[in-house]
Amino acid sequence: MDSISLNTFEMKDMLPLINAADVPNKAGVRGKILYCEGFSHGWTPLAAGAAGLVIVDEGSSGCAFPFPLPTSCLDASNITKVLQYMNSTRKATAKIEGTIAVEEESAPIVASFSARGPNPITSDILSPDLTAPGVEILAAWTEAKTLTDVPGDKRVAKYNIISGTSMSCPHASGAAAYVKSFHPTWSPAAIKSALMTTAIPMNVKTNTDLEFAYGAGHLNPVKAANPGLVYDTGAADYIKFLCGQGYSTENLRLITGDNTTCTTNETVWDLNIPSFTLSSRDGETVKHTFARTVTNVGPAVSTYKVKVTASPGLTVKVEPSVLTFKSVGQKLTFTVTATAAGNERILSGSLVWDDGGFQVRSPIVAYASMP
Repeated sequence: MDSISLNTFEMKDMLPLINAADVPNKAGVRGKILYCEGFSHGWTPLAAGAAGLVIVDEGSSGCAFPFPLPTSCLDASNITKVLQYMNSTRKATAKIEGTIAVEEESAPIVASFSARGPNPITSDILSPDLTAPGVEILAAWTEAKTLTDVPGDKRVAKYNIISGTSMSCPHASGAAAYVKSFHPTWSPAAIKSALMTTAIPMNVKTNTDLEFAYGAGHLNPVKAANPGLVYDTGAADYIKFLCGQGYSTENLRLITGDNTTCTTNETVWDLNIPSFTLSSRDGETVKHTFARTVTNVGPAVSTYKVKVTASPGLTVKVEPSVLTFKSVGQKLTFTVTATAAGNERILSGSLVWDDGGFQVRSPIVAYASMP
């Protein structure tokens, strides 16, 4: 049966398979494959002399980890089959094969352990912004330690398979650095805009949390280097936003490090970011108007027409519906008025500015928060 594991060991022979619950001491474990109820990193079985390990996958679906001994990480249905087999004979045996790579046709899928939205601090800002590769990444590894850093594991290699934020973060950072290499004067906000508006929309059937899982989509660095339009935002914009969020002068200065004071308050819906989010109490209809400004970083003369898609229950109106640019660096402003019924967990849509060559896409999300 197939398992989700990263196994670099070669087990040549069939070995006894036993249940850890039936073993009174370490002596009964040596040289055998051990079934452990629940998840185990393999430290204790290895120290006890086990030849292999069978465990249940508890929430790490779709993600393989390295273990210090041959390990098969099975889902609940396969674990049931293993237990039925073990209970059917007095001398159960098994063999754990080495890992082989297979193509995951449904990829990319946001990992089950990846954090989800909505934004817990500012409910009308989409979180996350986008998604980046972070599962089973072939990554550089130090030879100063073993593959698992577990006593008894003697494997040393220049590369390892790693999953988590420690992998997705360098992908996103590297993509940002790549975009900046083409546009060294761009602000962080402009670079983030380029990454978000060129991100690849993800499959809603395999990512059922929708934008709360993947944000604007899966990053596409090559496209992001030439996005056509960007939503730029400076420090002054964020200061207005913080003032609108109710920050006191004292708290504001802790962030700015200067004598800044709140002179004008800007609502969250006017912060010039490349996404549109509105929340409401469960059962209440909500309507907001967003103000946005885009900067032309594509051809000097270009005309963009708006294309809007929206789930039933979400209506979106954009004014104006056409943006005509006459120079590089020119800025044009538009408004988006969105209305949503507050009886759905999440309603999704998108706004795309299209000139026939560039498609500058922004997610639109409406959701009902807790009453």
